[in-house]
Amino acid sequence: MPTADSPRVLARLDSLIAVHKPSGYRVHPAGPSDEPDLVAWLESQPELPPLTRPIHRLDAHASGLVLCSAEPETRALVSGWLARDEAHRVYIALVHGRTRKKGIIRRPLQDARRGHPLPAVTRYHRIDWIGAFTLLEIQIETGRRHQIRRHLQSLGHAIVGDERYPGPRFRAVPGFPGRLWLHGLAMVLPDDQVIEDPLPPELEAHLAHLDQVRID
Repeated sequence: MPTADSPRVLARLDSLIAVHKPSGYRVHPAGPSDEPDLVAWLESQPELPPLTRPIHRLDAHASGLVLCSAEPETRALVSGWLARDEAHRVYIALVHGRTRKKGIIRRPLQDARRGHPLPAVTRYHRIDWIGAFTLLEIQIETGRRHQIRRHLQSLGHAIVGDERYPGPRFRAVPGFPGRLWLHGLAMVLPDDQVIEDPLPPELEAHLAHLDQVRID
Protein backbone atom coordinates (compact mmCIF):
# COMPACT_ATOMS: atom_id res chain seq x y z
CA MET A 1 0.00 0.00 0.00
CA PRO A 2 1.61 3.32 -1.04
CA THR A 3 2.12 6.00 1.61
CA ALA A 4 2.46 9.76 1.38
CA ASP A 5 6.24 9.25 1.46
CA SER A 6 8.35 10.25 -1.56
CA PRO A 7 11.80 9.17 -2.82
CA ARG A 8 14.75 11.39 -1.97
CA VAL A 9 18.52 11.41 -2.29
CA LEU A 10 20.17 10.61 1.05
CA ALA A 11 23.85 10.91 0.14
CA ARG A 12 26.26 11.06 -2.80
CA LEU A 13 29.63 9.31 -2.53
CA ASP A 14 31.54 9.93 -5.76
CA SER A 15 29.59 7.90 -8.36
CA LEU A 16 27.45 6.16 -5.71
CA ILE A 17 24.04 7.67 -4.91
CA ALA A 18 22.01 6.56 -1.89
CA VAL A 19 18.26 6.95 -2.33
CA HIS A 20 15.30 6.49 -0.01
CA LYS A 21 12.63 4.23 -1.57
CA PRO A 22 9.17 4.57 -0.03
CA SER A 23 6.80 1.69 0.63
CA GLY A 24 4.58 1.22 -2.44
CA TYR A 25 7.35 1.98 -4.94
CA ARG A 26 8.81 -0.77 -7.07
CA VAL A 27 12.54 -0.56 -7.69
CA HIS A 28 12.10 -1.42 -11.40
CA PRO A 29 9.02 -1.04 -13.63
CA ALA A 30 6.92 -4.17 -14.01
CA GLY A 31 5.04 -3.96 -17.29
CA PRO A 32 1.68 -2.15 -17.42
CA SER A 33 1.18 -1.06 -13.83
CA ASP A 34 -0.09 1.99 -11.95
CA GLU A 35 2.50 1.45 -9.21
CA PRO A 36 5.26 4.07 -9.18
CA ASP A 37 8.84 2.88 -9.59
CA LEU A 38 12.24 4.15 -8.58
CA VAL A 39 13.73 4.00 -12.10
CA ALA A 40 11.11 6.46 -13.37
CA TRP A 41 11.73 8.74 -10.40
CA LEU A 42 15.50 8.70 -11.01
CA GLU A 43 14.93 9.60 -14.65
CA SER A 44 12.76 12.56 -13.59
CA GLN A 45 15.45 14.16 -11.42
CA PRO A 46 17.44 16.73 -13.45
CA GLU A 47 20.19 16.97 -10.81
CA LEU A 48 21.07 13.28 -11.18
CA PRO A 49 23.36 11.94 -13.94
CA PRO A 50 21.57 10.42 -16.96
CA LEU A 51 20.99 6.66 -16.76
CA THR A 52 21.25 6.53 -12.96
CA ARG A 53 19.98 3.07 -12.06
CA PRO A 54 19.40 1.03 -8.88
CA ILE A 55 22.11 -1.48 -8.02
CA HIS A 56 20.08 -3.90 -5.90
CA ARG A 57 16.48 -4.82 -5.10
CA LEU A 58 14.12 -3.96 -2.27
CA ASP A 59 10.57 -5.30 -1.93
CA ALA A 60 7.93 -2.95 -3.32
CA HIS A 61 6.05 -2.96 -0.01
CA ALA A 62 9.20 -2.28 2.06
CA SER A 63 10.82 1.11 2.42
CA GLY A 64 14.47 1.96 2.77
CA LEU A 65 17.88 2.53 1.32
CA VAL A 66 18.68 1.68 -2.31
CA LEU A 67 22.14 2.33 -3.76
CA CYS A 68 22.22 3.67 -7.31
CA SER A 69 24.78 4.76 -9.88
CA ALA A 70 25.02 5.98 -13.45
CA GLU A 71 28.37 4.20 -13.87
CA PRO A 72 28.26 0.52 -14.98
CA GLU A 73 31.64 -0.05 -13.28
CA THR A 74 30.29 1.20 -9.93
CA ARG A 75 27.16 -0.92 -10.25
CA ALA A 76 29.30 -4.00 -10.97
CA LEU A 77 31.60 -3.22 -8.04
CA VAL A 78 28.76 -2.87 -5.52
CA SER A 79 26.95 -5.91 -6.90
CA GLY A 80 30.15 -7.89 -6.31
CA TRP A 81 30.39 -6.63 -2.73
CA LEU A 82 26.83 -7.76 -2.06
CA ALA A 83 27.29 -11.13 -3.74
CA ARG A 84 30.40 -11.82 -1.63
CA ASP A 85 28.80 -10.41 1.55
CA GLU A 86 31.48 -7.71 1.72
CA ALA A 87 28.82 -5.00 2.03
CA HIS A 88 26.13 -5.63 4.65
CA ARG A 89 22.48 -4.69 4.36
CA VAL A 90 20.78 -3.89 7.67
CA TYR A 91 16.99 -3.97 8.03
CA ILE A 92 14.52 -3.29 10.82
CA ALA A 93 11.22 -5.16 11.10
CA LEU A 94 8.32 -5.54 13.52
CA VAL A 95 7.15 -9.14 13.73
CA HIS A 96 4.36 -11.06 15.39
CA GLY A 97 5.23 -12.85 18.62
CA ARG A 98 8.22 -12.73 20.94
CA THR A 99 11.43 -13.94 19.34
CA ARG A 100 14.63 -15.18 20.92
CA LYS A 101 17.39 -12.64 21.62
CA LYS A 102 19.17 -13.52 18.38
CA GLY A 103 19.34 -16.24 15.78
CA ILE A 104 20.54 -17.39 12.38
CA ILE A 105 18.10 -18.82 9.84
CA ARG A 106 19.82 -21.14 7.37
CA ARG A 107 16.98 -22.45 5.25
CA PRO A 108 17.10 -22.87 1.43
CA LEU A 109 14.35 -21.04 -0.42
CA GLN A 110 12.66 -22.22 -3.59
CA ASP A 111 13.59 -20.10 -6.59
CA ALA A 112 10.80 -20.00 -9.17
CA ARG A 113 13.06 -18.92 -12.04
CA ARG A 114 15.70 -21.59 -11.47
CA GLY A 115 13.20 -24.25 -10.42
CA HIS A 116 15.05 -25.44 -7.31
CA PRO A 117 15.92 -24.22 -3.77
CA LEU A 118 18.86 -21.87 -3.24
CA PRO A 119 20.89 -21.38 -0.05
CA ALA A 120 19.66 -18.48 2.08
CA VAL A 121 21.01 -17.08 5.36
CA THR A 122 19.32 -14.46 7.56
CA ARG A 123 20.62 -13.19 10.90
CA TYR A 124 18.43 -11.36 13.41
CA HIS A 125 18.91 -9.59 16.72
CA ARG A 126 16.10 -8.53 19.03
CA ILE A 127 15.91 -4.79 19.69
CA ASP A 128 12.83 -4.90 21.93
CA TRP A 129 9.71 -6.80 22.90
CA ILE A 130 6.67 -4.54 22.49
CA GLY A 131 3.60 -6.31 23.83
CA ALA A 132 2.85 -9.24 21.54
CA PHE A 133 5.39 -8.06 18.95
CA THR A 134 9.18 -7.96 18.54
CA LEU A 135 11.28 -5.26 16.92
CA LEU A 136 14.22 -6.88 15.10
CA GLU A 137 17.44 -5.77 13.45
CA ILE A 138 18.18 -8.08 10.52
CA GLN A 139 21.14 -8.76 8.24
CA ILE A 140 21.11 -11.03 5.21
CA GLU A 141 24.07 -12.91 3.75
CA THR A 142 22.16 -13.83 0.59
CA GLY A 143 19.58 -11.91 -1.44
CA ARG A 144 16.80 -14.32 -2.33
CA ARG A 145 13.36 -13.07 -3.34
CA HIS A 146 11.34 -12.09 -0.24
CA GLN A 147 14.03 -13.80 1.86
CA ILE A 148 13.45 -11.93 5.14
CA ARG A 149 9.68 -12.26 4.89
CA ARG A 150 9.77 -15.98 4.08
CA HIS A 151 12.40 -16.84 6.68
CA LEU A 152 10.66 -15.01 9.52
CA GLN A 153 7.28 -16.50 8.66
CA SER A 154 8.89 -19.96 8.71
CA LEU A 155 9.80 -19.33 12.37
CA GLY A 156 6.24 -18.33 13.22
CA HIS A 157 7.19 -14.64 13.38
CA ALA A 158 5.67 -13.11 10.24
CA ILE A 159 6.29 -9.42 9.62
CA VAL A 160 3.44 -7.12 10.64
CA GLY A 161 1.41 -6.09 7.59
CA ASP A 162 2.64 -8.92 5.35
CA GLU A 163 -0.34 -10.09 3.31
CA ARG A 164 1.62 -12.54 1.19
CA TYR A 165 3.36 -14.31 4.08
CA PRO A 166 0.88 -13.54 6.85
CA GLY A 167 0.97 -13.95 10.59
CA PRO A 168 -1.88 -14.91 12.96
CA ARG A 169 -5.18 -14.29 11.16
CA PHE A 170 -7.09 -12.68 13.98
CA ARG A 171 -4.38 -10.79 15.90
CA ALA A 172 -5.14 -7.07 15.92
CA VAL A 173 -2.22 -4.67 15.55
CA PRO A 174 -2.85 -1.50 17.60
CA GLY A 175 -2.39 1.60 15.44
CA PHE A 176 -1.53 -0.49 12.36
CA PRO A 177 0.33 1.80 9.91
CA GLY A 178 -1.25 0.26 6.79
CA ARG A 179 1.92 -1.15 5.24
CA LEU A 180 4.56 -3.87 5.49
CA TRP A 181 6.64 -3.24 8.62
CA LEU A 182 10.04 -3.73 6.95
CA HIS A 183 12.62 -1.00 6.34
CA GLY A 184 16.10 -1.06 4.79
CA LEU A 185 17.87 0.90 7.52
CA ALA A 186 21.52 0.96 6.45
CA MET A 187 24.31 -0.33 4.25
CA VAL A 188 27.75 -1.04 5.70
CA LEU A 189 30.40 -0.73 2.98
CA PRO A 190 33.64 -2.75 2.90
CA ASP A 191 35.59 0.19 4.42
CA ASP A 192 33.09 0.19 7.33
CA GLN A 193 31.47 3.40 6.13
CA VAL A 194 27.75 3.32 7.01
CA ILE A 195 25.00 4.89 4.90
CA GLU A 196 21.72 5.21 6.79
CA ASP A 197 18.06 5.78 5.95
CA PRO A 198 16.08 6.62 9.12
CA LEU A 199 12.67 5.08 9.76
CA PRO A 200 9.91 6.88 7.83
CA PRO A 201 7.41 8.92 9.88
CA GLU A 202 4.59 6.35 9.75
CA LEU A 203 6.78 3.65 11.31
CA GLU A 204 8.23 6.02 13.93
CA ALA A 205 4.68 7.04 14.82
CA HIS A 206 3.59 3.42 15.08
CA LEU A 207 6.42 2.58 17.49
CA ALA A 208 5.44 5.58 19.62
CA HIS A 209 1.82 4.37 19.61
CA LEU A 210 2.81 0.85 20.66
CA ASP A 211 4.99 2.27 23.44
CA GLN A 212 2.05 4.30 24.69
CA VAL A 213 -0.22 1.27 24.59
CA ARG A 214 2.42 -0.67 26.53
CA ILE A 215 2.61 2.05 29.21
CA ASP A 216 -1.18 2.29 29.53
